Order: sequence, then C-alpha cells, then structure tokens
Amino acid sequence: MRRDFHRHPEIGFTEFRTASKVVERLTCLGYEVIYGQDAMDGKSRRGLPSDEVLESCFNRALKDGANPEIIEKMRGGYTAVIGVLKGKADGPTVAFRFDMDALPVCESTEVDHIPNVEGFRSEYEGNMHACGHDGHTTIGLGLAEKLADQQFAGTVKFIFQPAEEGVRGAYSIVEKGMLDDVDYLFCQHLGTGVPLGEFHGGSTGFFASTKLSAYFRGVSSHAGASPEEGRNALLGAATALLNIHAIPRFSSGTTRINVGVLEGGTAANIIPDYAKMVIETRSISEEVNEKLEKRVRDIIKHSAAMHELEFEIEMIGKAIPIRCDQSLVDLAIEEAKQVDGFTSFKPFRESGSIGSEDASFMIERVQKNGGQATYMVIGTDIPAPHHHPKFDIQEEVLPRSVELLNRIARRML
Repeated sequence: MRRDFHRHPEIGFTEFRTASKVVERLTCLGYEVIYGQDAMDGKSRRGLPSDEVLESCFNRALKDGANPEIIEKMRGGYTAVIGVLKGKADGPTVAFRFDMDALPVCESTEVDHIPNVEGFRSEYEGNMHACGHDGHTTIGLGLAEKLADQQFAGTVKFIFQPAEEGVRGAYSIVEKGMLDDVDYLFCQHLGTGVPLGEFHGGSTGFFASTKLSAYFRGVSSHAGASPEEGRNALLGAATALLNIHAIPRFSSGTTRINVGVLEGGTAANIIPDYAKMVIETRSISEEVNEKLEKRVRDIIKHSAAMHELEFEIEMIGKAIPIRCDQSLVDLAIEEAKQVDGFTSFKPFRESGSIGSEDASFMIERVQKNGGQATYMVIGTDIPAPHHHPKFDIQEEVLPRSVELLNRIARRML
C-alpha cells in the first residue's frame, strides 16, 4: 500500500487518487466516511492551486484508477477524508491525524535510491513523497483495519488531511467543525532526524508561521523609447524584497524570514507590468510572528506606493506553535514500551526551532474545547533529509507504528 502511494504522489489539494483509495478502504471496513465539501470549509482553504492544475490532477487521478463517483465530490480540491467508527459502548472520541500530500520534488534516479531500485519511484515526474506522508497514510489505514472490530467503548475518528506542506490544509477541516467533538487527538510524524527504534511522546519548538503571496501590478512601456511612461512592477517587488530581508531580528523571540519566489517581466526591452513574490515569516512566538507579518505587509504596501503600483497580498498558509499535553505524552511512551522494536523513549522531540505544522490548529481546537492532544515522532533512519530527492523511510516502521497507535487507541477507549 505504501509503495502504491509512493508511486502516485499528489501535492496539496490534488490528492484525488490517494483520497479516493482512503475512502474506498474505510468504507470496506465499515466506517462512516465524510469527505469532499462535507469535510472542509471552502472559504478557509489556503494556497489552493489554480483551476487548471486542479483539473489536470483530477483527470490524472481518473486515468490512474481513482473512483470517479468518489472524486467527483472532491472536485475543486476538497480532498480531506474523515473516517468515524463507534464502538460497542459509549465513551470518549479519540482522533488520529494523518497527512496525505507529497512535494514538488523530482525523485532521484540514482542506483542507491531504494524506490528506484525496487520499482516504486514516483510516476509523476516532478512530484515526490519526500516527507513520509505516504507512510503516514498507510499507517492510518492499517490502524483503521485494526480497530474495525469495534471492540472498544467510544468513538474513533480518522482525519486524513490534504496540503500539510505549506501549512495549508488543516485549518479548513477545523473550521468545518471536524474536531469539535474530539476529546483526545494524536498526531504523529515519521523520521525528522529520530533514528529507527526511538520514540518521542511529544514535540516542542514548532514555529508559528505565515506564508504570503504578494502581487504587484504596474504599466508596461518600451524600456528604450518611453521608460518614463511605465511603472515597473518588478522594481517595486525588488524594493520590497530587500527591505523585507532587512527587518531586524526580535529580542522577544527567535525569528526567520524568507522571500522564496520573485518573478516578473517578459523581455529586456519592456518595463515589467507584473511581479509576484512568495514570502514566509516564522517565529517561536505567535505574537512575534504576527508583528513580523505586519512589518512585511507594511513594506509591500509602501514599496508599491513608491513605484505607483497596485498590489494585493494573499495568505497562502499559516501555523501556530504546538503545546502537547503531558498526560498523553506519558501515556504514549508507556504504550510504546510494550511494542517490539521500540528501544529508546524520550518525552519530547525538539523540532530544531525551524519547523512548522498546521496540525497545530487541530491541537489548539481540541484543547480549547477542554480536550487533550499531542504530536508524536516515530523514528526511522533516512538516507537523506526530508524534502530531498533521495528521501526514503524504513518500511519496518509501518507495522510497528500501527501496533503502537492501536495500543494507544484501545487504552484511551
């Protein structure tokens, strides 16, 4: 199952084939399945691909075996899937979250890259499961199979999330109310620098982050004959870029800032009338990140004004810090100690103060409603860093992870 997902990687909000397979499997196992617009608030989605990209990926999924009836409900990028199963008696609602999306990375063709050697390298050139989400989806379906016997008290809820990359997809699921009845939420990630056999019951150090697209619009003109008649959008964007990177660091919290995309112009002799920037801010403090974001927005506004440009700013992603509940951290470690293959146990995985996760919005909603949550890390040795063309996981971690989450679920229920 993991290798099939790996061969067919789909980036955020285009996970039509993957989500279709998830719906089919959950349905066969007897779960109530909620998907499409029933699982996501359309107005709260961030960083949605263009209509052309969505339609192309939709048709590709059809060609590669997605169920037409299922993915018709997902058309337009509504690719979240929620599986719900009630046990034999009343009890709490326990949820598990699994992300499904891949990355716009071209997978390695080198002879030491196992997916290439074993014949399950990405068939979608330029897209790749370079973060382990193929493993996460597989673990979720394995756990769903384990719990299909309904020998528990309460309700189990599976959240298969699109568009984690770029911290885009979780918020729309939260805003749809899919977490409002959850008493306990468990999120997890494979790898992240943690070796095979090691388990962390929680995580700290996740950054608050905001991703923005900025659009500058001016007037084109002949760069030689009448440059004064033009209004240079690319120059305005470049002015913004230099000033954004000149924002000072904050004494009240670690920060990061980056302009990752700057594009515009059509020819050497034409004043550019359009430019686009993609920017991210990060801070260990949500308050500091908000201040950083405000400075970025102000710089874009005033840079546009300097060059007499129109501008637009679009939020395309957002995350907040994560706070794990100690009681669930301790419980998860207790259960991991009962699973063969786990030999090292730590309470918290520090993210290295660089990562961001939009599961943070799910965790926040559960905790605000009086519930508890944690974000666990399950170790696997990796041959290359996350988001690298040679990224891979050790597949023996998959059944081990299923058994761990099965023990946690039955303990909670």
